Amino acid sequence: MPTSPNKLQNLNAVLGGLMRRYSERVPDVQKVIDSMSKEGIIQSADEIENDHIAFRTMGVPNLGLASFEKIFLHYGYERRDEYNFTEKKLTAYWYAPPEPKFPRIFASELRVDELSANAQEIIHRYTDTVTSDPVDALDLDDVEAVDRFLHQPLWTTPTLGDYQTLLTESEYAAWVIYNRYYLNHFTISVHNLKPGYNTIDEFVAFLESQGFRLNSAGGTIKVSPDGNLRQASTVAQMIDAEFAGGDVFRIAGSYVEFAERRVLPQFLHLSADQISREHRREGFETGNADKIFESTFTTQTGK
Repeated sequence: MPTSPNKLQNLNAVLGGLMRRYSERVPDVQKVIDSMSKEGIIQSADEIENDHIAFRTMGVPNLGLASFEKIFLHYGYERRDEYNFTEKKLTAYWYAPPEPKFPRIFASELRVDELSANAQEIIHRYTDTVTSDPVDALDLDDVEAVDRFLHQPLWTTPTLGDYQTLLTESEYAAWVIYNRYYLNHFTISVHNLKPGYNTIDEFVAFLESQGFRLNSAGGTIKVSPDGNLRQASTVAQMIDAEFAGGDVFRIAGSYVEFAERRVLPQFLHLSADQISREHRREGFETGNADKIFESTFTTQTGK
């Protein structure tokens, strides 16, 4: 069933709010856009296609994906493939947008019950204050309420000690306990840029020439086994985070990703002007995403 024009308009407003606050919080976003403009790759930021946006959640009662996904399912997104990250103890899904002009969504959750008893106790001390699903209390047609919800803390600010304890066991857990539902990253579709910049290799070379620090986990360019999904990302920006009690500590914030989705073999005969989203590699790849997650990890931010 097609999504109503009103819901699409509301979705547009919610995504606009997410991107506005994310851009304010992650200086690399504007720096990348400015560099692309200066190089003549784009005339304006409106030309950039957002391949996908990503969120991280805690897999605990009343929260996690079961709660979070309700927001975007309401606006016409459809849940697709499941991904399992054994070592990082994560489950993720991607969600297809109601119309191709909207970004895909990649949302993950930490399987909290697989962590040590100590880490579980710390997480539950914060998340157990959420005694019912907060999305159920939200009017999903009230764009301002949804925007506020996606940027508000769902539990109290953690102590620095709790953050650091989680960091030693699960950097993902530490990121979520402080950053909550902040947009983790947005993704520039490089295959729709002008020739000379429309492959991930060319675009990465451009980023490196501009001095951007890129995530090197698993290689700077992460390639799916079929070779048709190629991704890279900046290293997360460090932010001065204020913890409970007033402690200030530099932690990983958010980052920018870049993706090239190649044309599928059965459509290679099409001319460039005939190619649209459905002709390119769809979905995600566990191996690629596993390394992209590390854009916020100390192995990258501490380089």
